[in-house]
Amino acid sequence: MKAAVITFPGSNCDRDLAVALERAGARVARVWHKDADLPAGLDLVAIPGGFSFGDYLRCGAIAAQSPVAAAVKRFAGRGGHVLGICNGFQVLTETGLLPGALMRNAGLSFVCKTVKLRVATADSAFTSAWRAGDTAAMPIAHADGNYTIDAAGLARLKAEDRIAFTYVENPNGATADIAGVLSENRRVLGMMPHPERACDPAQGGTDGAALFRSLMAALALA
Repeated sequence: MKAAVITFPGSNCDRDLAVALERAGARVARVWHKDADLPAGLDLVAIPGGFSFGDYLRCGAIAAQSPVAAAVKRFAGRGGHVLGICNGFQVLTETGLLPGALMRNAGLSFVCKTVKLRVATADSAFTSAWRAGDTAAMPIAHADGNYTIDAAGLARLKAEDRIAFTYVENPNGATADIAGVLSENRRVLGMMPHPERACDPAQGGTDGAALFRSLMAALALA
């Protein structure tokens, strides 16, 4: 699998994400936000967490206007797989690749802790290493992680089995406890928790490694 990890000014999880992908067996290219094109032959584009452009305007709003964002939209439009984590999830909603929005946490404070997630669907390249209903522990670190979507949008996500992860105990007020959602074609995933920070025992747990194993297995067969 060949993956690209994008770096914006203010990204701070790009190296962590690249290391997690490399440990899973991927060849990783690093891409700067001003690049208008992505490397050839990619299977996956990964957008890391952090504070792109200082979270000015709205989290992810400026990053969504970077030259590379247009290339990511073209890649996704051709059926490519895209993973957005934390700020990357915010970027994906700002580009319109995923529905909904990430709002300020219900408690109006930054939340940084390990949370327990429930795998809502195993029917995706990102989650097939689990079974629906499995739980996994992963860290969160965000002030704007309150996933918000209207009633019609939520009904559609549920009907199409596009909720990837939910929180066992909601830390931020997210609608229906949602921690991650899939696109219509199930090839774009946005999630607030950080699987790349849960891939090594030295980090306190390895539950996040299953996501990267899942991707490797699914894309090897694609």
